[in-house]
Amino acid sequence: MTHSSRIFFQFLFLWLLSPFFFAKAQQSNGIFGFIKDSETSETLLQANIFLKGTSIGAASNNSGYYSLSNLADGTYTLLASYVGYETLELTFTLSGGESKRLDLNLNPDKNEMSEIVITSDRLEEEKKNIGTVNIKTELIKNVPAILEADVFRSIQLMPGVKAANDFSSALYIRGGSPDQTLILLDRTTVYNPSHFFGFFSTFNPDAIKDIQLYKGGYNAQYGGRLGSVLDIYNKDGNRQEFKSGFTVGMLASRVYVEGPYKKGSYMFALRRSTIEPLLYALRGKVDGIPEMFYFYDANGKLNFDINENHRINLAFYGGVDKVRIPFAPEADALLLYGNQTGSLNWNHLISPKVFGNFTFTGSRYFNLPEFGISGTTFTRENNIYDFSLKYDLDYLASQENTFKFGVWAGNMVLNVTNSFDGRETFTSRLQTEYSALYAQHTWRPDNTWKIESGLRLNYHSTGDFLRFDPRLSVEKTFDRVRLQASVGGYSQFLALITNEAFSGFDTWLIASDGVEPSYGVQYGLGAKTRIVDGINFDLEGFFRTMEGLFELDPTIPNPSGLEYKDLFRFGRGYAYGIEALLEKTEGKFTGFIGYTWGITRRRFPNVNNFNYYAPRYDRTHDINAVVSYMLTRKWKLTSVTSFATGQAYTLPIGRTQTFNDPFGQRNNAYFDIGTVNSNRLPDYFRVDIGATYSGTFFGGKSELQLQIVNLLNRKNIWFYQYDFDLNPVGRNEIQLLPIIPTVSYSVQF
Repeated sequence: MTHSSRIFFQFLFLWLLSPFFFAKAQQSNGIFGFIKDSETSETLLQANIFLKGTSIGAASNNSGYYSLSNLADGTYTLLASYVGYETLELTFTLSGGESKRLDLNLNPDKNEMSEIVITSDRLEEEKKNIGTVNIKTELIKNVPAILEADVFRSIQLMPGVKAANDFSSALYIRGGSPDQTLILLDRTTVYNPSHFFGFFSTFNPDAIKDIQLYKGGYNAQYGGRLGSVLDIYNKDGNRQEFKSGFTVGMLASRVYVEGPYKKGSYMFALRRSTIEPLLYALRGKVDGIPEMFYFYDANGKLNFDINENHRINLAFYGGVDKVRIPFAPEADALLLYGNQTGSLNWNHLISPKVFGNFTFTGSRYFNLPEFGISGTTFTRENNIYDFSLKYDLDYLASQENTFKFGVWAGNMVLNVTNSFDGRETFTSRLQTEYSALYAQHTWRPDNTWKIESGLRLNYHSTGDFLRFDPRLSVEKTFDRVRLQASVGGYSQFLALITNEAFSGFDTWLIASDGVEPSYGVQYGLGAKTRIVDGINFDLEGFFRTMEGLFELDPTIPNPSGLEYKDLFRFGRGYAYGIEALLEKTEGKFTGFIGYTWGITRRRFPNVNNFNYYAPRYDRTHDINAVVSYMLTRKWKLTSVTSFATGQAYTLPIGRTQTFNDPFGQRNNAYFDIGTVNSNRLPDYFRVDIGATYSGTFFGGKSELQLQIVNLLNRKNIWFYQYDFDLNPVGRNEIQLLPIIPTVSYSVQF
């Protein structure tokens, strides 16, 4: 056993003893329980509770559990709130060291004028930590979308999150590339969450219960990425009655069912492409139309309640894209890629103050392209297999002190095999065992201060890497203003080779001997204020470093025979910026305006004379305005207006040719380019509008959505295409989306 692994397992042994000490903690007056939706019994994550007339309060964890302890004898009035729900008020009495279980059932707000944004009250503001955004499924379903409601495209509207282009749903958060965001579905890592060449994400909005985005400064519970975390939870399923629904759309259609059974609940959701008839009609009339195309998603969750203190759920996801595209006479490409995930989760109460969560996860990403040219085939098999065990422990010691501990251990295998005409030409198999331990302490010395400190230990067997990541955040609350600051270290052991125009060839690489993990430090400052009731303003600034970035060296002509470490080039980067969010959350007219000013730079050998340069996704200014207006009780109007600085690109200067024979034959040609990414495309601007009509359909609730994307038919530039056979060089503008009308119809029974 190596020195690093011995240190790690010593920490692990001490950690495993901690539940036994916590379970014997001294008991006192207190309340505990789960916060749920009264109509479905779905647990509500990060809901808020508060004892009226005191400074005592808390938020439910990611299982919907809460606890308040060390309460004096007496009678209390409890207030519980959650986005889109009526505030619950409940009176109770405690005495003699009593621990009382109170499962709180919140009623959905039937009178809410708009569900597109957060309703504002004091309790809701308390849970918004620095760099944290909670995305509601109503936002995803209601904002105008490109053919299909999409989780990632809705997240791209948030300050600090940038889109590469109209055709990509990839997330570029606070100057980081997509691989610097950890994406979890029911606590399971998802490696390539995209469909339709990266056009939109794999997450079905009908199946999702909660989406939490940590743009930066996140605590020690999460790790393995330099930048951010997207934590998504699927619905458990309605525990009160059977429900079903379907949506018919232009790109895809969806159906779901959920309901109770004797010992729990279930939820199943399916989405499949329905654009094939349109593609068939265009085939032969428009170049580049696939000969075959489809995709699908399947989500499911089954819950089993052992008793009120123990619950088990089994969740799964499977998604596939398959497309065949002709790209030349007697030549085509067959693309097959997708994800499969599964998790087995056990929630259990050790005591009213101690809550445990055990999870077994499995994840597979596969990418199996096949190219055929005149009967000769080239194939690539690219697979990731990731199996892990997690255990998280919440110790709610008192109102002043809460603790969170966790362990995550797993095994990852990355396989790549290339073949040509049936013969294997390249194979690579990388395997690593990885582990992580974390401890998190939240201290509230009074009702105006909150201090969170944490430490995460990361270990990877490949390379025997042990990394320590400390985290710290501080918050000071005034009457209507909260000031926040954070600093933390973050390690990353993976890197992604991808193309912003097409994600079907995504390949993950891993740190190993001679390839050190990446490391970065994040700093954050923020202020959140309630200007008046119903109008909030958030302002955050960030600075982050990125050391030890590694990627395949594109200057290597032939990697055959080289050691793994010799395939890479290594660099560094940094990013900084300011984010502002102004939101109106009450009345018929609601919405938000988000603005980001950001700078991100990279530096690699043999690029721009080893000087810093702007990556293509760098945008100095980014503005998104989302507006919703309740025209009548049945009609709701929505619009999205987006503006962004043009993307960076490298300007080709021309082509130099040499002639070495009397007949004028060209022997050599050299392309001349300017400084890397020193030029900018024209600024980006787009306006989308939508109208939703709420009605009924054979006793069920129905919604008809009419939307227009790029209403003004703005000709935004994707990239320039150059013709070097012309003198001077010719340039064509390749444009992004034209004006696109869309329609969808949803029914819920």
